[in-house]
Amino acid sequence: MAKIKVGFGFDVHQLKQQHPFILGGVDLEHTSGAFGHSDADVLLHAICDALLGAANLRDIGFHFSNKDDRWKGISSLILLQHVVALLAEKNWQIGNIDAMVCLEAPKINPHIPTMQANIAKAAGIDVDDISIKATTNETLGFIGREEGVVAYAVCLIERV
Repeated sequence: MAKIKVGFGFDVHQLKQQHPFILGGVDLEHTSGAFGHSDADVLLHAICDALLGAANLRDIGFHFSNKDDRWKGISSLILLQHVVALLAEKNWQIGNIDAMVCLEAPKINPHIPTMQANIAKAAGIDVDDISIKATTNETLGFIGREEGVVAYAVCLIERV
């Protein structure tokens, strides 16, 4: 019987006016964007945490500290590539990724195929193994007021 594990990831970032909004490696046109040490891509950060957690490799902050200038402004697609390499060192491969982004705006549905392609390329998996969904917070809370964005991800990894 094959060994499999499941991981869960979560990330949240503040939105700031006139700041780039990178999501799934896509630069979205919007009046505000996620703010953070790297490119603040909440979707990729949640995916990285899910993968790291499944392999019992701690979390994204442990590997890519916001106190380390090597990661300042870096594309989170590069962080995902590093995470996949860490998994490979422990003889794990990705089975699938399922993610949810919660934000009021912008609408991301038209960008999901590009996000899937970006993630598939960085993770070395098939686009069909990546699900990305989006929802609003029905104008409630910090998400509803467009002060922040949240992403959740689950993944399955398999022993090679």
